[in-house]
Amino acid sequence: MTWRMPAETAPQDRVWMAFPVGGYTLGDTAESADEARRTWAAVAHAVAAFEPVTMVVDPVARTDAARYLGSEIEIIEAPLNDSWMRDIGPSFVHDETGRLGAVDWTFNGWGGQDWASWDHDATVGRFVADAAGAIVVSSQLVNEGGGIHVDGEGTVLATETVQLDPGRNPTATRATVEAELLRTIGAEHVVWLPRGLTRDQARFGTRGHIDMVAALPSPGTILLHAQNNTAHPDYPLTREFRALLADAHDAAGRSFTIIDLPAPAVLRDDEGFVDYNYVNHLVVNGGVVACSFGEERADALARDLLAAAYPGRRVVSVDARPVFARGGGIHCITQQQPTCPERAPA
Repeated sequence: MTWRMPAETAPQDRVWMAFPVGGYTLGDTAESADEARRTWAAVAHAVAAFEPVTMVVDPVARTDAARYLGSEIEIIEAPLNDSWMRDIGPSFVHDETGRLGAVDWTFNGWGGQDWASWDHDATVGRFVADAAGAIVVSSQLVNEGGGIHVDGEGTVLATETVQLDPGRNPTATRATVEAELLRTIGAEHVVWLPRGLTRDQARFGTRGHIDMVAALPSPGTILLHAQNNTAHPDYPLTREFRALLADAHDAAGRSFTIIDLPAPAVLRDDEGFVDYNYVNHLVVNGGVVACSFGEERADALARDLLAAAYPGRRVVSVDARPVFARGGGIHCITQQQPTCPERAPA
């Protein structure tokens, strides 16, 4: 049986999310908890304008979820530690006959972080797979959905600091990771970057998720985060990433066309240098749900660039600052379920 992960631009049946519950995502105050719930709900409602959304809700949060989510959002209950569905949920794949599979990666709290709990989150991949009616593809590779980006034709972007993280896969090599990505998601060629953004390498980061750095809007094309302010530590990093990707090729042997997505102007928040970026967006049926950061000019430029990269799709923005303050972006809190070719209308 051969599995392949479709491109994020492929037709989708729905998007999966997880409603915030407990921990640092809700924070220590009622105001912080309200901000998190409102933001997750805003993303869900933005997506629901294009396609169905299923929200996994911890039973203890069912009353809160009902207050923030409209009737158009489907709710199913399961225990949760956190609310980053891209990372705790499965990566959906198809086999050669068009059947739906779901890769249940091993999840250990982004490499066994001392601030993370994952006894419930480690079961979410299989739970979502079963709820979706997918064939479970089990994997012992410790990985998260934010740690990979695919073009649907065998190309995968990844970072060494995630896949080769001693806290995740202490005995892994590039070769063993590539073999497992081939088995599970059909990766014929992995393009490696050495690390992720500065903030993401800090204590409360993922240690370098690729979905904060680059995306593949179409085969042979990369959307790349560009930090253009020399005062930000990501300035030299994004130049390094660009040089590496300019020398790289995809699974078909094509050199990449690189589209720079400039960062907004803000450099810092209360915790230090920000990792605000527009790469961390979600592609949906007929649209793109993009991050905004309260900067009219930068947000508008990003929407224009995304609209050009995804022709025929309507780009809408959601203020993602509350999500980034908690460690990620819109892509990080969502997971698309592609439509099975065997189920697709003729």
